[in-house]
Order: sequence, then structure tokens, then C-alpha cells
Amino acid sequence: MSATPSSKARLRYRFDNFMAKGGKSIFVSLFLVFIVSLALVYGLRLIAFSVAPGTDEREVGFWGQAYIAWLQMTDAGNMAQDIKSSWLYKASAIIGGASGLIIMSMLIGLITTSLDQKLQALRKGHSQVVEQDHTLILGWSPQRIVEILRELILANESEDDPAVVILADVDKEEMDDFLTLMVPDRQNTRVITRSGSPSALPNLQLAALDSCGSVIVLATASEDGSDAAKALSDACVVKTLLALANARSDASDLDVVAELYDDTRRSIIQENCPFQISSVDASDVLAKIMVQTSRSVGLSVVYSEILSFDGCEMYFANDPKWADTTFADLAFHFPDGVPMGIRTSGGQLTLNPPLDTRMAADDEILIVADDDSTIEFRKKPVATPRNITIVNQKLKQRVEHELFIGWNRKGPIMVREYADYLIEGSTIAIMVKNPSPEVKHEIAELAAELPELRIDLVNLDPFHIENLEKVQPFYRNNIILLSNTSLADNAEEIDARTIMILLLLRRLIEDNKTNNHVPQLITEVMDSNNQNLISRAGVRDFIISDRLVSMLLAQMSEESDIKSVYDDLFSEDGSEIYLKPLSLYLEQPDTTLSFADCMRIAQLRGEVCIGIKIKSQETDADANYGVQLIPEKSQTFDLTGADSLVVLAEDEL
Repeated sequence: MSATPSSKARLRYRFDNFMAKGGKSIFVSLFLVFIVSLALVYGLRLIAFSVAPGTDEREVGFWGQAYIAWLQMTDAGNMAQDIKSSWLYKASAIIGGASGLIIMSMLIGLITTSLDQKLQALRKGHSQVVEQDHTLILGWSPQRIVEILRELILANESEDDPAVVILADVDKEEMDDFLTLMVPDRQNTRVITRSGSPSALPNLQLAALDSCGSVIVLATASEDGSDAAKALSDACVVKTLLALANARSDASDLDVVAELYDDTRRSIIQENCPFQISSVDASDVLAKIMVQTSRSVGLSVVYSEILSFDGCEMYFANDPKWADTTFADLAFHFPDGVPMGIRTSGGQLTLNPPLDTRMAADDEILIVADDDSTIEFRKKPVATPRNITIVNQKLKQRVEHELFIGWNRKGPIMVREYADYLIEGSTIAIMVKNPSPEVKHEIAELAAELPELRIDLVNLDPFHIENLEKVQPFYRNNIILLSNTSLADNAEEIDARTIMILLLLRRLIEDNKTNNHVPQLITEVMDSNNQNLISRAGVRDFIISDRLVSMLLAQMSEESDIKSVYDDLFSEDGSEIYLKPLSLYLEQPDTTLSFADCMRIAQLRGEVCIGIKIKSQETDADANYGVQLIPEKSQTFDLTGADSLVVLAEDEL
């Protein structure tokens, strides 16, 4: 058996445990030492007072000695008052001054250390958040977080003291320094950062989950990440969503936007969580936008404006006063905004409904407008269009030849999406340097699945101009550059490779112009800061990956129902946004039209016009590349047959 510890050892053990508790224990210990020292000094002075009191000491008195002892311990300068006293008084003064100096120094050191520890704790981001109706962002993605914050700042301009709380497993000082550099102008929005795992229940409570208005859960892997990284990212997001369900006292009213890469995990989590989850597959959305953009020059500008809070947005609105109004007439009763669809009281959303559809009092409209505060239904029309006869021509479908340069997760989605637009005999060439067996198998499966298209894999390096010339890019209808994430490690390097290929393509196209044919160049940009470089490289339309996805996440966090709208817009069925030349509508398209006139001639083709695009301005960034969405309905434009209407329509023809 072990020996029983001595009383001294047990006492020392208890003392060590007591002191290990930190600042409070040390303060209590110092206070007790001070009281004991004060009693000792006071005792010495009482002895001196009893043995040989001087004249001055008699004037001070019995209780006055306690006060002098206090003064000498708290301020050693008070020892001077005993300079003419007896040696007993001097001894008590020396003991009191020395012990007081030591104790006060230790106390000052303790206070300084405690304050420093408190500041360090605050810097670590472990203090409680006290906010109401804030947006809670869980996770950290440097590029994604910047774009989301910029959008939320714009959305919060009309709010009173809005806040965004970020909880991520990243050092708080690192997050603060990064955001100070990248998002210096926050207007009226306060950004609060906290450090900790988003899937830990105490950390979620720390970030005021119970009082937040919405939650955005970010993926830990970027678009250029490996499959393994994306699988790990999905696992982290699922853990965070499950933690949200357990940490929120009433999870049923919580709106959550989550970024998941895997369809199976997305469906499972949506079926088993008690709150509404708007889940986004960034690759799927961007792939469909890129295909749609390649069909209409300028469409990416339209999507950038609609998806952003900076410009016009889509809202759901209701007003009983429009009951029994037809959808066609309804469009002319708003000074700002154009209705795009109807959502019934049962939740059924229809984009571009039949023009003779009559509104019910409890119907909602989907309207694109500058702001929800400017949506106002007026009983009298704000503008009356002219009676214009249209020719209702259709675009003739032709055999097309598309060129893909590079390959990533979006590739198969885009090829299948193209199959819905291209007619039999069209070709798709896919240029990849040293494709892996997985890529070869994937492309072979697509060729077998889509026999009406000729799909060829070209094993060449696009960094050599002679290789690019072999695939004849100057004869192609569309050239799509996909960021090849397998050849680079970060967004900056990926974009640098993209820019180099674009420069080579521009040189080839300039040297081989045939019958004024210029192929449409579409590319994705991993870092939105490279937008200007891409546009200078000759791209008339481009997709900014992180920026568009971040816009979508921010919009869904503010209005969860908007997810159903984008599901319809990006789906193969139903209405989509197109830019159609005015020559399809009018026999003499070179004319002056008001925007109300444009809306009417689009209605005559069963379409909803939400804007116009001026061909001569499509390279002018200051003119928004020629795109004007929802101008005033009485505003007039001098248009030509090459100018286009931005319409919501069933097809591109």
C-alpha cells in the first residue's frame, strides 16, 4: 500500500489547487497576506505606543496608529513621518513599507496580467454575441466570404443597425485583418467574428444562434478543390447542419442556406432536418448559367445584376387591389418593376404565365424591381404602349460547332445542357492535355448517351498556338474555357492560365476572320479581382464563379423562397431569360420605342420583357455593356435590328 501523505503535503496540494484557479485565487491570497501584514505592522506600532509613546504619537492615538500603518503599506513615502520616532516605530515603518511595496507590485502585476489575458481571450473570439435578427455565417472561405459580405452590406443599406456574425474555425485576428483589408467599406453593417468549430453546440450558442435571422453554411472546399476535399467539405457541412438542429430551441422557423457538392447528401439532409434548407450546388448552377450565357451575348451581365443587391432584384409582392387584373395589363401598373410570374396561395409558382391569366386577391407576383420599397401597384396604368404589329419571326436552328478547352466537374453538366439546344449533326470538341482515364471514360459515356451530337476528345496542350489552330477555334460558334483545376493549385494560378489561353485565342481569331464571324468566348473566373484582365483579353461574356455563387447564397439568406425561382430559371423546362434581337419582332426594327412598347411587343410573342441591350455598347463597361434592366416605362430608345430585348421566354427561337 502507498504511504499516507503528510498533513504538510495535503496542505500544499490544496494550496496548489487553489492557486491554479487563476486570478481570483491569487487576488484572494494577496488580500489575506495584506491583511496579515497590516495586522503585524499595527501590532508593532501598538507595542511601541505602549512602551515609549512620544508627544506626536500620543496626539495620533490608539486607532490613529492603524491608519498610519495603512498609509505606510499603501505608500512607502509615508515612512518619513517616523523619522524622529523611536526605533520600534521605525521598524514597523520599514516592515510596513517593504511588505506593502511587494504586495502592491504583485497586485499591479496581477491586474495587468488579468487584463492582458482578457484582451487575449477577446482576440480569440470566445466572448458571447448579443445580437438580434443578424445573419450568421458558419465556415470560412476567403473569396466566398468577401463577396457574400459585399452583397449583405448592400442588402442592409435600408436596415437599422444590421449585423453579420461569422463563426469559423479560424483565428479571430486573422479573420479581422483579412476583412479589414478586403471589405473596408461596410456602411451601416457591423461584422462580428468569433473563432470556434461551427459544428460545436457551445460555439453556436456563443454566436447567438437562437436570435439570428438566417444562417449561411459555407463549404470548406473551393470550386478548384479535389473530390476528396469536396467530400470532406460536405461531411463538415452536414455535421454543422445537424448541430444547428440540436442547438436551436425552435429550429422549425430557421432559414438555412448551405453549400453542398454531393446530390445524395443534399437530398438526405433536406429530408431529415427540421428547418428549411436551401442547398446550392455551385457547379450545377454555374454550368447552366454558362451554357445559357453562350446562347445570348450579355446574359451574364443580366444575371450579375439580378443576382446582386446592387441593382434590380426579384421580390415576391402582394396587393389585393390587383384582383381580376390580367397578367398582361398588370405589367403597366407599376412605376418601378416588371412582373415575371405568379405564385398562388397554394404556393404554386408559374414564370411567364399566360397573358390572359386573371389575378386573385391572394395571389403573389414575382417582380423584378430596384427595391422592395419601390414596388407600388397603381390602379391606372403608368404608361400606355402603342398598338404595334409584329412579324413574329423565329430564329432558324443551325448545326453548331462548340469547343471546350479544359475540363472539370461542370463539363458533363454543360454538355448535357447543350444537348437541349443543339440540333442533330452539331459537334462538341473537348480539348484536354493528357486527360486522365476518368476523364476519357466520362467523355466516352457522354458520347454514347448523346448520339445525336458528335463529341470528340482532343488530347492537345492549349498553351501552344499550333495546337489551338488544329481545332480551328475561328470556325466555332462558342468557345468555352473551363478552369482546369487538376493543373493548378490555387485560383490565381488557374486564372493566369486562363488569361494566357485567351490571349492565344484572340490572336488566332484576329488572324482568321471569315465572313465577319467571331465566335463567342465564355470563361469562368475563379477570382473576381481578375475580371478586368479577362475582359481585356477579348472575352465578351464571362462568368465569375465565386462572385455569382456568393450572390446566390446572399440572396437566399435574405429571401429563402427565391431558391424556387432560380430552380425554374436554370432548369431545362419552363421559361428562361434570353436576349433576342429586335429584328425577330418588327419588320422595320430601326425605330424609336418606349420601354412600354418593348414590353407590349414581347407580350405579343408570349414573353415578358424586363430590359433592353444596345449592341453598340456591348463592350462599354461604363454603359453596363449595353444592358438596361427595368428602365422607366415611358423612356424611349432609338433601336436597331441588332439591338435586343431581354425577355423571359419558353425558348430561344
